Amino acid sequence: MSTRSSDPMGTRSSDPMGTRPAGLPPRTRTSVETDREAQASREVRDTPRGPASRDRYFDLLRAVALFRVVFYHLMGWAWLPVVFPSMGVMFALAGNLMARSLRRRPAADVVRGRLRRLLPPLWLLGAVGVTGMLLGGWGPGEEGHPGWWWLHLAFWILPLSDPPYGEGLPGVPGLIGGDWAVAVGVPLWYLRAYLWFVLLSPLLLRALRAAPWPTVLAPVALSAALEFGPPTVPGWRLESALSDLGAFGACWLLGMAHQEGVLRRLPRYVVPSLAPVVAGAGLWYALTQDLRTGHDLDDMPFAQALWSSAAVLLLLHLSPAWQEWPRRLRRWDRPITLLNARAVTVYLWHNVCIVVVETLWDRLWNIGVLETDAHWILVSPWPQLPAVWLLTAGCVVCFGWVEDLAAGRRPRIWPDGRPGAHRARPVGPHLS
Repeated sequence: MSTRSSDPMGTRSSDPMGTRPAGLPPRTRTSVETDREAQASREVRDTPRGPASRDRYFDLLRAVALFRVVFYHLMGWAWLPVVFPSMGVMFALAGNLMARSLRRRPAADVVRGRLRRLLPPLWLLGAVGVTGMLLGGWGPGEEGHPGWWWLHLAFWILPLSDPPYGEGLPGVPGLIGGDWAVAVGVPLWYLRAYLWFVLLSPLLLRALRAAPWPTVLAPVALSAALEFGPPTVPGWRLESALSDLGAFGACWLLGMAHQEGVLRRLPRYVVPSLAPVVAGAGLWYALTQDLRTGHDLDDMPFAQALWSSAAVLLLLHLSPAWQEWPRRLRRWDRPITLLNARAVTVYLWHNVCIVVVETLWDRLWNIGVLETDAHWILVSPWPQLPAVWLLTAGCVVCFGWVEDLAAGRRPRIWPDGRPGAHRARPVGPHLS
């Protein structure tokens, strides 16, 4: 907006109310008033936008993170989490939206809304997966004491800890391999960690506002204590929860700090100077722990904490806050919109899709022509990637509607943002 006076002759008084006596010189702004105006400008800039407004840069990050997760679980390359730390990015985006909601609504309503969005997709997965495990012979004898087994099944309802799953169950010959139950259960650590971050967010936000940087650094200190301190944590369930809190807590808090405007108050040179140093320390430690295929950042919580938090810090520092797509990215609007609308469904079901595709791919060895003349098709995971996404798309169609019901929207089969498609009234920010 132009700063020129609207008086064409330039003679209008600087007093907005026109109450200054005639003949006095124009009143100059004091430094206190200038500071107040600057603070008001920051508050307007930091005020959360309405529910119809989306940050397309964050949508892009979430879509890339989700694609990388699927790609990594198929390829298994240990360097992929280094190139793009998807889990840290997803936690940071979720923390950002959580802080945004907590600024606008009571904490109890926000937590309840997040649980309503998170749990129904898990329940649907459990209804299918646990039923299949029980039919496959899984039962109380698998974990020793039958009473604990039945009690632990409650984690499929409220994942305060990792839900149990059947290892070594037989699959369906020629259709799904015997490791399908592991594929169902292992990725659920993310929902467990997400749930705890949601429950702790009101306290974390209060601590962040009182002491921003000590709060952000506290999870990294916890991860260092777990890595280098004496093994005093009783039980693997508590150890897993604390390990994930240390590995990804700084990412969640950085997302909240971005929403609170904490990062904007830093001098512009701080993040580009500090983040590479932290990332370098994390990468150096990962290399000393023998970073290789089958032994990646997920096995090194302290290295994960350093590398992921540094990457998140840089990505949030760059944050251009796109309200509209740049021209070069407009062609990707529909797949990115779809991935954001079905992020939980894609995350929960893609591992099972990979197991099914790999099992079906093994049957191709029975085709003599492929074995002799196109051997690379059988041994390479690249041809499997389109099949995995095709099967995942089928899961989106079959199971994704539960995300709409959980959010209080009319169920949609393929929510890719097509013009003229039904768009229900938004109910809070989208779940990461």
